[in-house]
Amino acid sequence: MQLPSWAALGPALVLALTALVLLGLDSIDPDSTHSSALAGISALGALSALGLAGWYLLAGTGQASTGGPILLYGDALVVDGMSLFFSVIFASVAAMVIVASYDYLKGRTYQAEFYSLVMLAATGMTLMASSNSLASVFVSLELASLPSYALVAFLKRNEGSVEAGLKYFLIGAVSSAVFAFGISLVYAVTGSLLLSDVASGLVDAGDFVGVAGVGVLLIAGGFAFKTASVPFHFWAPEAYEGAPAPISAFLSSASKAAGFAVAFRVFVEAFPIASVVPMGIDWPLLFAVLAVVTMTLGNFAAATQENVKRMLAYSSIGHAGYALIGLAALSQGGPNGQVMGASMAHLLVYGFMNTGAFLFIALVEHWEVGRTFEDYNGLATKAPVACTAMTVFMFSLAGLPPFGGFLSKYALFYSAVQGGFWWLAAVGAINSALSLFYYSRVVKAMWIEEPSTPFELESKPVGLYVAVMFAAVGTLLLLPGFGPVVETAQTAATALFA
Repeated sequence: MQLPSWAALGPALVLALTALVLLGLDSIDPDSTHSSALAGISALGALSALGLAGWYLLAGTGQASTGGPILLYGDALVVDGMSLFFSVIFASVAAMVIVASYDYLKGRTYQAEFYSLVMLAATGMTLMASSNSLASVFVSLELASLPSYALVAFLKRNEGSVEAGLKYFLIGAVSSAVFAFGISLVYAVTGSLLLSDVASGLVDAGDFVGVAGVGVLLIAGGFAFKTASVPFHFWAPEAYEGAPAPISAFLSSASKAAGFAVAFRVFVEAFPIASVVPMGIDWPLLFAVLAVVTMTLGNFAAATQENVKRMLAYSSIGHAGYALIGLAALSQGGPNGQVMGASMAHLLVYGFMNTGAFLFIALVEHWEVGRTFEDYNGLATKAPVACTAMTVFMFSLAGLPPFGGFLSKYALFYSAVQGGFWWLAAVGAINSALSLFYYSRVVKAMWIEEPSTPFELESKPVGLYVAVMFAAVGTLLLLPGFGPVVETAQTAATALFA
């Protein structure tokens, strides 16, 4: 049976419908504290979206083998291999965060609102990956951002959470204004918001090339904020540290991937290198500078932290620098599909290992152990299984074999070298080696150091444990399964350059 074309947006529609169901339940019973029912509905929605996205991706929906991309609503949205690949990332992270939140939210009010906000943010991220117009890019970005502001400030009686939410909102508002101004300048020059029409309109920019260049620069600034890239990274450490730990995992993994999903499509399709670089709009050079500065500053800042959660926040900035290689190492006639595809594959692996690391932080917060490296001393004597999972996350984030992060970084750096950007790969490798210092501090504290003070872990929350174990298994399985993953990502990315 032939499905209608709008069914290609199934993952986004399922996430949005789940959010509406949760809001409906909350309106009927505002004081509901049925944690199991609310978490179950949310998890079912996220897993259904994951199943649909995976099914579509494997079936070749929107890809060359089935007739090419599916354009919807006046070409404002597109479903292709890249949008489905990123939908898998968003749904996977959302599912892990929801399962972990079951224990984290126990005894708290506004649980239905929490889950519905997560679903709405995930919906916005999925639509970001499918946006084929600068207008739909902006609207979907705001749909993802507005729930995120509320989620960061969810702990209303926690001063750190409220402060982080306010800072995140203010910086986000400024970045949205910058992004919208950039879009207006590009529209003024090209007369269109559709990415393909923007590309053709730039060819006839004439004397307005400078205006278009400023617009491209401002749009790049908006994406840099969403991906927590330097110099728009200031919000990230504060937001990740103050937010509930599951939301820190959600923002640092899914939200970052959403920013890259949009950036990949917008810059490749709206500002093709062959057209804009001869005009003097050399955006690959801009992203090369951002990549080097972001990965270097993020790693050096992470190395100086004593708070484990803040260390992970800065390390996520460093990983944004690695992912930026997917844009920085593009060139006219180079292996662009391989480079961008490797970056997409790294973001998938990163989604599991980074989400797992932040969910382990949530587990430790549940036990009220503390947040510093010293507080983690001897933790493995009380929770060996969870600490083994955290060890997997740390070594995978550092890029050590035999974990998924090793192959994803190797593929990314190797693709950059193939494209002639060996110096970019070298900077990435050096920064990756530096990261081993601070990641190993966590492992050393848990397994080698003696406890500074005796502590008792009174409970083993099932939801948090399941989410952490799921992330650990995913990180490990992505090692033998990395071949098909990177091939799928590179095929999807190559289609953008066709």
